[in-house]
Amino acid sequence: MENLTHYPLLLFAVSFVALSAVAVAGSWLRRRNPDTDHEHNEHLNVILGATLTLLGLIIGFSFSMAINRYDQRKHFEEAEANAIGTEMLRADLLPSASAANVRKILAEYTRLRIEFYLNKDDDQRNRIDERTAQLQADLWSAVRTSASAQPTPVEALALAGMNDVINSQGYTQAAFWNRIPIAAWYLMAVMALCSNALMGYRSRSAKSGAWLVFVLPLIFSFAFLLIADIDAPRHGLIEVRPQNLESLAKSIGG
Repeated sequence: MENLTHYPLLLFAVSFVALSAVAVAGSWLRRRNPDTDHEHNEHLNVILGATLTLLGLIIGFSFSMAINRYDQRKHFEEAEANAIGTEMLRADLLPSASAANVRKILAEYTRLRIEFYLNKDDDQRNRIDERTAQLQADLWSAVRTSASAQPTPVEALALAGMNDVINSQGYTQAAFWNRIPIAAWYLMAVMALCSNALMGYRSRSAKSGAWLVFVLPLIFSFAFLLIADIDAPRHGLIEVRPQNLESLAKSIGG
């Protein structure tokens, strides 16, 4: 389930097929037992209404979680660009040789961070992470060496700025790992299957308006698609564009 939610379009297809299947199964069971009294139908309507209400609440709650996580990723992208830009300016406080080295590494580091946001290939993720860790070690070593040689408040300011750069990358990575809990997806799946089975069983006839049993599966599948798309940082259509980092890279290149 966790890997499936990483691919919104695949989740949509699987959801629609599964929900349609249980709806058709429910309709088939109703045709097998056509003689039901009024009290039975009333109980069925109550159960179906309660199930749909609970499913709607869970979908709304999950959508809110996905939106919050998307906003969090955008916020940390902005914070990361600001931290790198600030440290680029603070590099002027270092000796000329160290400043040039730090600015050169920061320029490469910025390009790598843009690649992190734009990357959709899972096989390249380890390479990006390894190179990021290496550049962070180089940056910290360059600033620490200069600060150790001349331990002044000005040097400490550059050292603190580099600490912000490294921390901001950690916050961004944590935000990309922060997804909707798998238990919430399981609960939505169970409730959706139950509600569609009940809706199919509630249908009166297979001849008149038989296509209506596919409406609810389609609606729920679109809801799951939207939630997964917002929640998937890499494989969805809705993604966090590194606009602030790209702007910073252009200013550095200029």
